[in-house]
Amino acid sequence: MPEYDYEIVDSNGQASEGRVEAASRADVVRQLSRDGQTVVAVSEYRAPALGGLRRGLKAQDVTVAFNELATLLESGVALGDAVTAQGRGTHHPRLAAAFDGMSRDLMRGQSYLEVLRASDLPLPDYVYQLVEAGERSGRLAEALRGAVQQMEYDLRIASDIRGALAYPAVLIVAGIAAVLIVFTFVVPQFTNLLESAEDLPLLASAVLNTGAWFNANGWLLAAIVAAVAAVGVVLMRREGFRRRLTDTVATLPLVRGWFSEVDTAKWASVMGAMLASRVELMDALGLASRGVRISRRKELLDRAADDVRSGVTLSAALEKQDALTPTGYNLIRVGEQSGRMAEMMRALAKLYEENSARRMRRVLTFIEPAAVLLIGGFLGTIMIGMILAITSVNEIVL
Repeated sequence: MPEYDYEIVDSNGQASEGRVEAASRADVVRQLSRDGQTVVAVSEYRAPALGGLRRGLKAQDVTVAFNELATLLESGVALGDAVTAQGRGTHHPRLAAAFDGMSRDLMRGQSYLEVLRASDLPLPDYVYQLVEAGERSGRLAEALRGAVQQMEYDLRIASDIRGALAYPAVLIVAGIAAVLIVFTFVVPQFTNLLESAEDLPLLASAVLNTGAWFNANGWLLAAIVAAVAAVGVVLMRREGFRRRLTDTVATLPLVRGWFSEVDTAKWASVMGAMLASRVELMDALGLASRGVRISRRKELLDRAADDVRSGVTLSAALEKQDALTPTGYNLIRVGEQSGRMAEMMRALAKLYEENSARRMRRVLTFIEPAAVLLIGGFLGTIMIGMILAITSVNEIVL
């Protein structure tokens, strides 16, 4: 029989907690209500994972959970019941605990925005703003659906970027590994040629001496590689370093346009979701700007927001800062004139997303053969050095 954690308030107003076995939540409520106690919260007890091992909470898990919650609300299920159902239905311990906490706080009369902030789930800032707008307008289900669609959009963009860079990254890592293996295990077999020939060609001498050093300092090399990897992991966890790295990469001629259009597409998509949920324009501009990764582009958009605050139209402010393309200005201008700004922002996001996908394909058509040529060039240089060493020794013998 399952166990349930409960929280009750007695007739004197004293709160207490406990755990009881019961067939269902309803049975728990019936048992505890017999003595005049008020049941505040009931949640099914979940034993901790064996060995304390838990799978990390991913953005995909959060998105799926809130997609199910939005579907329940759109189907007419009450908010409290929908949140309680999610607490029972989700399989991730952290999500289950978060939804159980939301259910308890909702029963105490708190707003959904308050319980969502207290849940400590890894949610983008725009989710809270959309939920607040949905509660104020009485359209929470619609606002939550907009938040889910935006989270799915973010996941898709991130997945596209990872997928695009995966193959070149594998090529580069495999090439570096091949070079290290050749220097560590193959070239040292020919280092005796350094003693057999006094006047080796420069390339042959460099290759053989490098192989001899790799062979003699294998543990040092492994320690250096491990240290570099550890430092890289630590640095990538720091927001400031990731932003500086993004800014640096975004200045490279080959990927500059791609990064810029991906950032602009995300900005326009967030703006569309915000405006569709009746979020104030200035609030929408501030939240959308937070998701922009390139510092230079964020500065341009922040300046445009300042101009809008002073009374300039959004299209004119963006054009003044040269933040978009002429097509983008025209779409926003049409949205301002027709009152369909949210739709125009979504159209702008789709336009930039398609453009970024085309740029991504062009970048890949360059990176992949360049990586192959670079790796082949390194390995070819090593082979030529070894062949020169062998032929030099044969000439001396002859």
